[in-house]
Amino acid sequence: MLNLASEVEVLTRFGRALADPIRCRLLLALRETPAHPSDLAEQLGISRTRLSNHLACLRDCGLVVAVPVGRRTRYELADKRLGHALDDLRDAVVAVEADRTCADADEKDCC
Repeated sequence: MLNLASEVEVLTRFGRALADPIRCRLLLALRETPAHPSDLAEQLGISRTRLSNHLACLRDCGLVVAVPVGRRTRYELADKRLGHALDDLRDAVVAVEADRTCADADEKDCC
């Protein structure tokens, strides 16, 4: 039986995935197109072992799926809406960053 995660669990998983720059780069790469691990490792400039660990995390978070293609495995976003969510989140962060309201933000390294 399929269990749906609560809203908080979903956001926690998404946050865990985004907490690492390599996983962010992986999600953005997969937002563009599904890919095989060897291609992703080359594109990101990381070892296959390191890539495998990050893909496992993203699978555990429910954000990517492994699709068997013959003897190889291709990775893709688990849901097309995740690509839109990544775009929306990126755009929102840029908008907030551009609208810094704290006059001392640079000195205090805040906001």
